[in-house]
Parts: sequence; C-alpha cells; structure tokens
Amino acid sequence: MSDIVATNQTILVVGGGISGMTAALEAAEVGKQVIVIEKTPSVGGRVTRLYKYFPKLCFPTCGLEINQRRMAANKNITVLTMAEVTDLQGEAGNYTATVKVSPRYVNANCTACGACGDVVAAEFDDEFNYNMSKHKGAYLPHNMAMPKRYVLDPGIIGTDDAQKAKDACKYDAIDLDMQEETIQLKAGAVIWATGWRPYDANKIQPYGYDRIDNVITSVEFERLMDPFGPTGGKLVRPSDGKEAKNVAFIQCAGSRDINYLKHCSRICCMASLKQSTYVSEKYGDDADVSIYYIDIRAIDRFDNFYQKVQQDKNVTFIKSKVANIVENKANGNPVLNGVDTEGYHRYQNEHDLVVLAIGMEPSVDKDTFPIELKVNDEGFIEFDEVNGGVFAAGCSSDALDVNRAVQSATASALRAIQVVNKVAQAEGQ
Repeated sequence: MSDIVATNQTILVVGGGISGMTAALEAAEVGKQVIVIEKTPSVGGRVTRLYKYFPKLCFPTCGLEINQRRMAANKNITVLTMAEVTDLQGEAGNYTATVKVSPRYVNANCTACGACGDVVAAEFDDEFNYNMSKHKGAYLPHNMAMPKRYVLDPGIIGTDDAQKAKDACKYDAIDLDMQEETIQLKAGAVIWATGWRPYDANKIQPYGYDRIDNVITSVEFERLMDPFGPTGGKLVRPSDGKEAKNVAFIQCAGSRDINYLKHCSRICCMASLKQSTYVSEKYGDDADVSIYYIDIRAIDRFDNFYQKVQQDKNVTFIKSKVANIVENKANGNPVLNGVDTEGYHRYQNEHDLVVLAIGMEPSVDKDTFPIELKVNDEGFIEFDEVNGGVFAAGCSSDALDVNRAVQSATASALRAIQVVNKVAQAEGQ
C-alpha cells in the first residue's frame, strides 16, 4: 500500500457502488487522480444483487460491465477493496483520511480458477445472497466481481482448509501471512458514496418476518429470481421448497410510518411492480399476484410501466395497509389481515409467499461518521457549506433509484473537481 500516491488534489471516493463508480469515472476522465475505498471484496454495490432494472427489465450486468471496463482502463483510478475510512481530518482542499485495509489472503496473482474453493470444506453464510445460501471458505464474491479475485474467509485462517487452499493454488496467489494494514491518504475533496441498506424487517413485528418462514423481503426476492442466486432462479418457498405461484407484495413495509421509517424510499412501488412481472414471467396464467398498497408512486416514464402491470389479468391491486400477518400452521401459508379501503371490507387473504417492500436507509449511521457532517432526520447527508469539501453521492444523500443515484454522483463529482481545481489554482499549478 505504500506505493499509493495521494495529494491535496486527489479525490477520495468512499464507497464503490454504482454511485461511487460513477463519481470516480467522472472525475478521473477529466484528469483527476481518484482513490476509491470499498469495504467489500469487490465494487458494484447493491446493483450487483439485482436481477433486473425497472422499467426496461434489462439486466444490470450490461451497464455494470461497461463501468468496470472504464475503471480498469483508467490509470487515474486506484481501487482499494476490503477497506474502510476510520477517520477523516482537515478541511476542503486539505484532508487526511485514515484507512483500515483488511487482509484478503489472496494476492494479484489470482486467476479466479477456483482450485482453492474446490478443496475447501468449510462453508459460511453468503451475505451477498442475504444469507439465504452458503459460500465456501475460499470464494469469488459473485459472478461479476471486480477485481475478479478470490477471497479467503477469516474463519478458515489457521485451519487445515487454509493450507489446503494454499497447496491447491498453482499461481502462488494464496498469502496466509497477510495482515490488517492502516494507511493515511491525502485528499483535496471527499465523495461519500456509501450507499444504502435495507430496513430491518425484524422490527416490523405485525408482519412476522422473524417468525414466518414464507414472509421475505423484496431484496431477498430479487436474489431468488436471479439465475446466479441461492435457488438458481427458481421461485420457491423458504419453508418447504414448493413453487410459490400465489404471491403477495406489501408496499411501504415499515416506510412512511412514524414507528419505523418516516420517509418514502421512492423505489419500493416500482420494485414491486417489477417483481410482479417475475411471477407472471415464471408461471404465466398460473400466476396469482396481489399488491397491497397505500398509493402507487410511479411518476413520469414509470407510469407507463405501472399501467402495463395493471393490465396484467393475473395481478390484483388491493388498496390497504395490511394490519398483520399470521401463519396457517397446516400449510405454512401467510394469512394477511386488514381492511380494503376502497370497498371497506375486512379480509383474511392467504398466500403462498409474502414479499415485504422494505425501505432504504443510509448504510452508515449518522453518529458514526468519521467527520462531522450535516445530516437530516433520516440520516441522509445534506448538501450544505458546513460540510466543506465532503459531498454525498447517491443514496448517502437520499433514497434514490439507480438513475437518480447516477445523476447525484455526477453532480458530486463536479463539486469535488471544483474544490481540487481551486487548490491547484492557489498553488499556481
């Protein structure tokens, strides 16, 4: 790590998701030196976990691959994975970041041949699949991982599995002596692109996520449908592996609620409309989809997609905030209780599977930022002069879809460029 050159004209991008990648590319392609700090083993963020984008229903891999190639080809970008900013000191034009880099135990010699994974026996929960599957103790994070390099889970270090992995590698890529490092980097501006995390569905007690197997979240459903996901793209129930043809989507699960998330996350309505097409795509006329909603927020070009889903005879819209969910113990089906506010009649509707459209919240808690920043009540970073040369990009600034997150990242890159340009001008460069 000692060979990394960073100055007060370097732009530091914290987070390597779609927003961080965009901000880094925008700055680097106008000649600025950029360092990207990503805490996971690969860049791409939550976009890599999507099955399809809305409203075009295209696969995210195409756009992601283009950005990955642009990053790999740009010599102005340095990427540090498995790294976190633990401290940030200074002011606009003169920051010093302290960065902790965790050991990967695999060096740049790795060809991703998979020999190490073949010989390792230990398995661990796969966070990429929201713990719905396991990965080996030596693993490639996902099929679009960048860098395309294996990782050894710390849980196997010091065990026979670690030595087996090392012995199986023909390229001398396994380094069991790697240690955690702490480095300091100079920067003139910082783009905070740490993204979002799904709201904890366990907190929404009436919906039974913590006690009913066949109640899952929207992000879990997305992974289920992906051919590279935990079920190979099969739409089956967690409880018994049976096909789930009668699927309910509950909107605003924990959102727009003073007890949970007060804000609207903007993506949930469109996500459920998109996911309803997955069920129809899978089962055709046998599909039976119900969408329980307060109101559908599909504006501009998204309204056309909403109208298209409305025309699907297999999809029923029920205007209701579901009161609670119980389980039919005989068959494991979730049973939804509530009142249809359009007909004002009570219902007890039984489904094979229930999907909670959970909201977005910032992935970094506002009281854990390494520098004092202006944030709103929801924890999103505000655009404010008091933040100096630290600018929020994407979902660290608000709940945004991919398109708007990219726009936000571009704007933040421009602001960061202006800061380092002022530094250069002041120094006569």
